[in-house]
Amino acid sequence: MRAEWMRADRVHPYARLVSAQRRSARVVRRRWALGATGAAVALIVALVIVVSGVTSGAGRGSDAAAAGATVRHDRAPHVSHTQPAPVSRPTASVIAAPVPVVHAPVFDKNALSIDDPSSIWVVANKSRALNPPTFVPPDLVYPDVTYVNHQPMRQATADALVAMLAAGAQEAGLHFSVQSAYRSYDTQVSVYNADVAANGQAYADTDTARPGTSEHQTGLAVDISAVPANCSLAACFGTTPQGQWLAANAWRFGFLLRYPADKVAVTGYTYEPWHFRYIGVELATEMHNTSITTLEEFFGVPGGSVYP
Repeated sequence: MRAEWMRADRVHPYARLVSAQRRSARVVRRRWALGATGAAVALIVALVIVVSGVTSGAGRGSDAAAAGATVRHDRAPHVSHTQPAPVSRPTASVIAAPVPVVHAPVFDKNALSIDDPSSIWVVANKSRALNPPTFVPPDLVYPDVTYVNHQPMRQATADALVAMLAAGAQEAGLHFSVQSAYRSYDTQVSVYNADVAANGQAYADTDTARPGTSEHQTGLAVDISAVPANCSLAACFGTTPQGQWLAANAWRFGFLLRYPADKVAVTGYTYEPWHFRYIGVELATEMHNTSITTLEEFFGVPGGSVYP
């Protein structure tokens, strides 16, 4: 019976089933083995690729540096996706334009003559007589001001005087009068002789110029007094409101307080706060700014109290 059952041409159906099951199991085992082996192989290959990539990358870097970075032509060039470093560009800076330095022009002491009696810069004193001694100004006028002695003066002096006295009235409410202005050579002879007769020559020489050396003869000097009269032709005029205003402001109009109290040895004359000499705004401003108070010191010329 068993032999018959096992014969190939007479196989029992159950045997066929068992045989098929066995074949299926073998197939499953082979597939599982192949799958496990494949996975292991794939894992090993991946690890090898990773390790090889790291080491070969470092090696390629070293080799390329050593060999001058030779390019392989059998593979596509490597394209880097790294962002390029930002290019440093010069920043535009605002440069301020240089401020021009404006230098005040140097005052020219030789612009006008100090020897010519017709010059508004003429220096007349005991050491520097007018030349000629009998000089007469060419442009004497009588400005519209209050007078004590009705005497003329040069046009430039008159214009500046009118402006100065008007400013004193407007700015400080002060009023003035002209005590004296131009005196001719002959008039100066009379004035000087009268002083000598009254006080002696030594005294007269301290406050009255000898004929031919007086600033009044140039038509550029004025003696100013207060209205109402107060300390006329006296040292105390310097303490009056008129005297103080003139001392502080005369330079603005081109006048110089000609005989300061602290410069008697330089000018040769006693303090005369009423005596103002026209020298022009330019020179008056320069002397004011430099704090030089006498023409002798500014121009470096002799003065003094002794006649030659």
